[in-house]
Amino acid sequence: MKTMLVLAAATLLACGGAYAAENSQQNKMKTCQAQAGEKKLEGQARQDYVNNCLKAKPEKTASSKSKLAECNAKTKGLKKEEADKVRAECMKGS
Repeated sequence: MKTMLVLAAATLLACGGAYAAENSQQNKMKTCQAQAGEKKLEGQARQDYVNNCLKAKPEKTASSKSKLAECNAKTKGLKKEEADKVRAECMKGS
């Protein structure tokens, strides 16, 4: 009985992760399609644009890197547990 409960829970967790990834991909597709529409692209040009848009990886901005450095600086001299809490709170504020 316990084994079945563990398997059911594991299945639900796996499906939830797949759903989140699918939803993220759907959002990216909508965004790329909308951008292609704004550019008034049609036919092969639109298809090429959307394909390249979907393949593009999000760029890390300089501000996100500096935010991490700023948050890490705030944790100097703190114990690990305390530093983790401070860093997490700091990054939420971004």
